[in-house]
Amino acid sequence: MRHVPRKRYGQHFLVDPTIVDRIIAAVAPAHDQIVVEIGPGHGALTRSLAEHSGHLHLIEIDRDLAAALAERYGADRVTVHVGDALEFDYDSLPASMRLVGNLPYNISTPLLFRLAGYAGRIRDAHFMLQREVVERMAAAPSTPAYSRLSVMIQYRFDVEKLFGVPPRAFRPAPKVESMVVRMAPRPARELTATSERMLRDVVTAAFTKRRKTLRNALAGIAEGDTLSRLRIDPGLRPENLAVSDYIAIANHVAARRN
Repeated sequence: MRHVPRKRYGQHFLVDPTIVDRIIAAVAPAHDQIVVEIGPGHGALTRSLAEHSGHLHLIEIDRDLAAALAERYGADRVTVHVGDALEFDYDSLPASMRLVGNLPYNISTPLLFRLAGYAGRIRDAHFMLQREVVERMAAAPSTPAYSRLSVMIQYRFDVEKLFGVPPRAFRPAPKVESMVVRMAPRPARELTATSERMLRDVVTAAFTKRRKTLRNALAGIAEGDTLSRLRIDPGLRPENLAVSDYIAIANHVAARRN
């Protein structure tokens, strides 16, 4: 497929067949499953996904690439959606879908936050991302990579780092290392936040002032005495709290405001 990569879409096309095979082996698509590929690009993964899945949906923002993919594959096995993955309505796709994609690095974080909102409809997800983003997704509390992304993704998903991918596996080669990650939605019984919106607000407020203590970072939301009653030291910093601690704070604030 002759195509000049477009910087505005953050296009870096996977060209290493060994990496392609490793990703397909990790996904292991089956004929009774619906697979959704985000950003198929030149279709390095698409052929195997289409061959082994029950039906494949492609979400591609580049109209030229989307047209080429639609021409290559029959509509009986593959549906091509031309549009922005950040704005796509994933509720329009069947539940228990499996997501796959070499995600554009320039939109990966906001896209992950958006997809977390559809976790209840997702069976699992296998994404190629910038290594730094994957490290943040999987980071433990009290480590430098622990962030708002860590808390909100780990609330919704179990995150497993699979394998690294060097820049030479792409054309054009990015300036960063990449990594493939598996995300499996956590069971509904484990989602104990009474208000996910409140959880998001508390986590956002905390990490917006991550250098401050919780007493200062959450001032006006959860005061020091409130944190102490929850057995959380108000002198800690946002990066020191586990996901369960943020859930406890959010649930307390939500109950107080109702």
